[in-house]
Amino acid sequence: MSIKLGVIGGGVMGEAILSRLVAQQVYRPDQVLVSEPQPHRRDVLAQNYGVNVTSENRAAASASEVLLLAIKPQVFEGVAKDLAPKQESNGQAPDELPLVISILAGVSLRKLEGVFGHQPVIRAMPNTPATVGAGITAIAPGKSVKPSHMEQATAIFGAVGDVVEVPESLMDAVTGLSGSGPAYVAIMIEALADGGVAAGLPRAIASKLALSTVLGTAQLLQNKQLHPAQLKDQVTSPGGTTIAGIAELERFGFRSALIEAVQAAYRRSQELGK
Repeated sequence: MSIKLGVIGGGVMGEAILSRLVAQQVYRPDQVLVSEPQPHRRDVLAQNYGVNVTSENRAAASASEVLLLAIKPQVFEGVAKDLAPKQESNGQAPDELPLVISILAGVSLRKLEGVFGHQPVIRAMPNTPATVGAGITAIAPGKSVKPSHMEQATAIFGAVGDVVEVPESLMDAVTGLSGSGPAYVAIMIEALADGGVAAGLPRAIASKLALSTVLGTAQLLQNKQLHPAQLKDQVTSPGGTTIAGIAELERFGFRSALIEAVQAAYRRSQELGK
């Protein structure tokens, strides 16, 4: 059995990435080994995707091509101790060592490279729409990363959506925006639906209208390459209903609240990295 991809952590995001990699045949199930401490999660992953599972992190870390860290940042220190001492290169050149990809919010490349030594390390921040192949992932390369490693990472995260490269100094900002952003959008959709109910719509219809409006607006902006302000102006007629609603949004600080939410998540990501 030749394990090419090792995954430490079989939670929501780890499963999302894994499922798409297997479905798109980036890796065959028999080439994947997932380390997960919970027996029932191991059973689910093995049954649903046909991958190999284990409770031993070190076994997953012995993968020949890529090790994906998909755990909570709060348990990183424990996992790092589990992987210590640092893996020996056995005479391999840095180009030949397995690539380590971390999706841990706030855990710096410096900390990761302190554990994995000369192995190439890439820090990544996907978001939850990755579970349906509609995510976006920002990746930042470490000091030993070569173009071939970036191609590997792009292929992996391209299976779950779009990929952008950023310097590590911007990863906390990415976390605050696209990492946490789906929660902000979900609250906005829920609030739109509540507004519809308050205006007399049945809950089911209000929810469908809210969801479809947000989805359709995002697709329109993307397909037409419009700036959001352009679309807002197109919808807003003089003395009409939309400008009345926008005035209320501004009065209650909707725009500022979103900006502050991104900033708060950005600061928390920084704190997690200390």
